[in-house]
Amino acid sequence: MPFAQLVIGPPGAGKSTYCNGMHQFMGAIGRRCSIVNLDPANDNTSYPCALDVRDLVTLEEIMAEDTLGPNGGVLYALEELENNFEWLEEGLKELGDDYVLFDCPGQVELFTHHSSLRNIFFRISKLGYRLIVIHLVDSYSLTLPSMYISALLLSLRSMLQMDLPHINVLTKIDNLSNYSPLPFNLDFYTEVQDLNYLLPHLEAETSRLSHSKFGALNQAIIDLVQEFALVAFETLAVEDKKSMMHLLQVIDRASGYAFGPAEGANDSIWQVAVREGWGDLNISDVQERWLDAKEEYDEHERKELEEEAKAKQSHGQDDELDFQGIPDSGTKVYRKSKS
Repeated sequence: MPFAQLVIGPPGAGKSTYCNGMHQFMGAIGRRCSIVNLDPANDNTSYPCALDVRDLVTLEEIMAEDTLGPNGGVLYALEELENNFEWLEEGLKELGDDYVLFDCPGQVELFTHHSSLRNIFFRISKLGYRLIVIHLVDSYSLTLPSMYISALLLSLRSMLQMDLPHINVLTKIDNLSNYSPLPFNLDFYTEVQDLNYLLPHLEAETSRLSHSKFGALNQAIIDLVQEFALVAFETLAVEDKKSMMHLLQVIDRASGYAFGPAEGANDSIWQVAVREGWGDLNISDVQERWLDAKEEYDEHERKELEEEAKAKQSHGQDDELDFQGIPDSGTKVYRKSKS
């Protein structure tokens, strides 16, 4: 039974960067992985694309032939893919039991109320795939209360629309120290704690939101999010090894991969890493690493990288993902060849 991640999120959230980074990470731990591009506007992917929707339909063709704008063209393209699902089905068969990452378009209406993407996902699940939605949100949204509330509403609506196992992820967490200090620690935002504490900051953001007519609306929105009690966030710095390990552990548990991987996906390196506690990362660790003591950690990692580079150079090793600190288990990674 193959597994797949459905990577969604608004423009600029880092979907393609995430797919590229996760593809490389899975290759390093011995998990065979392929990426499927479902964005008809993405004509310059940064990753090796195993299957590209642009081979079926492109945004430029739709805009020229049907005189549609970019947003309408993407919606139309997804409807075309839904109506020609056999093309996608045949392409997925060629990937065998590979773990698949689906890089989806960034138009939020596709995963909030338009039905085509949802229908495509459910038809993929009927092919035997175990699916999980990875909803990416730029951590910059934490810097303004109004943006954070908007991200909560978007995440909640996506969860209700997709109706699949779902993980919300705050990306680019390593950039958060470049912005104004947050009024609360990260756990307030990731765990979506009592949002009533955010109301004064929301009203102070702009004079418009402090007007009495918005008070009831602000309170109603906050109550809506808290009554559903569905939204929470993981964090990700895509270039940080421990951050990627932690997120993949969370994804594997939520998708069921941790309880029985696909046939042929020998993850012996990953099993050793998990057993040795790598990837165990709580939000206080993230707070310290990327906000409270970022400069100290950066300097420490810079020195470690220099020492690793010198050691590899002296031993003639290639630069690759190194699970430093994990003892040799005596196991090797074997990938089952396709018949």
